[in-house]
Amino acid sequence: MPDTHSATGRSAIVVGGGMTGMLAASVLARYADVTIIERDLLPEEPRPRKGLPQARHAHVLWSGGVKALEELLPGIVDQLVRRGARRTPVMADLVSKAPSGQWFRRFTHTRHVSLMCSRDLLDAVIRARVLEDDRITLRQETELLSLRGDARRVRAVRVRSAGTDSTLPADLVIDASGRGSRAPAWLRDLGLPPVAERTVDAGFGYASRIYRAPGTTADGFPIVNVQADPRQNPGRGGIITPVEGGRWLVTLAGTREGRPSADNAEFVPFALGLPHPVIGELLAGAEPLTDVVTTRSTANRRRYYERAARWPDGFAVLGEAVAGYNPVYGHGLSAAAQSVVVLRRVLERRDLRAPGTARRIQRGAARPVENAWNLAVGQDVFYPGAADEPPTRRERALAAFVDRAVDAGSRNPRALRILLDVMSMEKPPARLLMPDMLALVCFGRKKPPLTGPPLSRHEREAATP
Repeated sequence: MPDTHSATGRSAIVVGGGMTGMLAASVLARYADVTIIERDLLPEEPRPRKGLPQARHAHVLWSGGVKALEELLPGIVDQLVRRGARRTPVMADLVSKAPSGQWFRRFTHTRHVSLMCSRDLLDAVIRARVLEDDRITLRQETELLSLRGDARRVRAVRVRSAGTDSTLPADLVIDASGRGSRAPAWLRDLGLPPVAERTVDAGFGYASRIYRAPGTTADGFPIVNVQADPRQNPGRGGIITPVEGGRWLVTLAGTREGRPSADNAEFVPFALGLPHPVIGELLAGAEPLTDVVTTRSTANRRRYYERAARWPDGFAVLGEAVAGYNPVYGHGLSAAAQSVVVLRRVLERRDLRAPGTARRIQRGAARPVENAWNLAVGQDVFYPGAADEPPTRRERALAAFVDRAVDAGSRNPRALRILLDVMSMEKPPARLLMPDMLALVCFGRKKPPLTGPPLSRHEREAATP
């Protein structure tokens, strides 16, 4: 293992000061002096920022992501909870209608726990924790212009700040700049060929609004989720996520020809028109605290850097700079945190300057990316116009099996635990094909399907202002 106290003389650059970049910087600081290059001016408190418009919409950190976050920053989950985040047991505190139509039962003995809070709070708490390390320097309102080096190794970066260009040397550069990453252009400028890409765009648009939690629901109300059905066009769904400050963050979604608008007056009627009206019913008497905000950039887009025939030492790409996902499935944050765990494990075994280290990071980070990608694309590819090619026979067969697995999970607690291992990103999707799950899907005892959302009478009454 490298000596974690011998950082003198080593330098690392992280591009992007979002969650992925901050987590990567916390890992790299064990081995090098770290500079974070951030284009925006980051807020000191939990507030929206210009470069992260998707932060206005609902986010879920699934249990696989919670575990990764805690591994990287021990005690950070407790810090978030003290600031108002909530540990949410899944499925006990999740009322969810599956894309295939079933309502999940709220089995109370699940071991999966998600973390619920606003993206603004999540980023602010992580940012404050990471920047306590004096080996990390944050350079805000600074743009990375290009990589310096050649096709074999990246040795520096060229940046612009306050109208002045400068060059910063680096033993390792991590691109964590998100969906807007310019890594393909940077690599091309080094003389490297383009990498394969794939886009699956179901055409979702999102509209979100924050409400004061109605009645007495500020204390422990479940997440309420109505998922869109890819067999219906347009697909429509929505989610209520209780967040800090006694508020509900409500996000509605719709595909092409069925997207929600930014008109405040149309928000609740759109919710009432979902495959089930429960979200609209719960909002009927709730007080809105903000206007509606919308987003249209929701395509699944992946760059297969791990397959590149040639890859330069000293450079790796993590998080949504590798793959961005339709936010409706909530796996982007978890996949990003897990990719930083990969970075940590590689650097525990290899010097960050050693030949091949960057390639190992890139290939390792592809595993959580692949898991999140399969979960998102496995649904979105079935919407009309989502991809250049129609779903393959294999994709159709897998989707049909997943529907059966979801049906089993909605009615059998053992099947649900296995399904949640996958949905929570603790296990890869192949876990659904193991013998015990196959037996539960084909022969397991199942309770009758629910006919409506499993909200208790007490919860319904609590939501009445």
